[in-house]
Amino acid sequence: MGEPELSLSMAFGVWWRREREDAGILKSLRRLSAIAYEFFRDSFPDRRRQRYGDIDYDWEHRVNTTGAGLSWRTRLVGLLHSVYQPIPPEQFREIMSALSGHLAPHCDFSQFTFIDIGAGKGRALLLASEFAFRRIIGIELLPELVEVARENVGKFERRGIHSRIELVCGDATDFVLPAGPTVVFLFNPLPQSSLRKFLENLEQSLRQNPYPVYVVYANPIFEQIIQSVPSLTRIGGTAQCLLFRSSGG
Repeated sequence: MGEPELSLSMAFGVWWRREREDAGILKSLRRLSAIAYEFFRDSFPDRRRQRYGDIDYDWEHRVNTTGAGLSWRTRLVGLLHSVYQPIPPEQFREIMSALSGHLAPHCDFSQFTFIDIGAGKGRALLLASEFAFRRIIGIELLPELVEVARENVGKFERRGIHSRIELVCGDATDFVLPAGPTVVFLFNPLPQSSLRKFLENLEQSLRQNPYPVYVVYANPIFEQIIQSVPSLTRIGGTAQCLLFRSSGG
C-alpha cells in the first residue's frame, strides 16, 4: 500500500496560512503570482532538460534521483513548499569530509544517526551510505518522492550495498528526532516558518537530551534563522554550506 497523497487543496491551504502569517495578504498574493509563473516557465523544454541535472550519478548507480520525471502535481506542491533539487555527489562528499574533521577525538560517523530533512528521491541518503553511519533516516513530505526513494534504496540493497536507510513520509516539523548522536542534513528543504518550527523542536529535544548533534545546512538561504538558535554554534562552512554543533557536541 502506498503513502496517502498530500492533496493540492491541503498543500495550498497550509502554504496560504503560513505565507499570510509571515508576510501578509499582499505579499502572499505576489508570491503566489511568482509561483504560478515559475510553474508555467518550468514546463518549457529547456527547463525540462535542466531537471535531469547531474545525471551521471544516476547512470553509474542505476537509480533515479534527479528532478526529471516528476508529475506536474508534485512539482506544483514542491513550489508551495520547497523545490526539489538533489545535492551534487562531490559537494556532499566534501561536506562529510569537512564535518569529520570537526568530530570530537575518538569519535566517528559510526556512532551517529544521519537524518536528511526533505529527502526527496533519496540522493543524500544513498550518498550517506558511503559512510559508516549507524543509522540513516530520510524525512520527506511528498509520497511520490518517498516511493521513488524506496525504489532507489531497494536497487542498492539488491546490489549488496547495505545502506541502513529508513524512510519516513511526513512533515519534518512533526518528526521526533531519535535520542543519541545525530547529524542533521538540510539542503534548503523548508520554507522559513517550517524551518523555524523544526529548529525549535530540535532545540527542545537538545534540552531534554543533550546528546551531540551536528547540523549541516547546504544552500543556506535562511542563514539568519539557524544562526539565531541558542543551542547551536557555528563551527565552519562556506557560502555554500554551514556547519553547526550543539552545545552537547
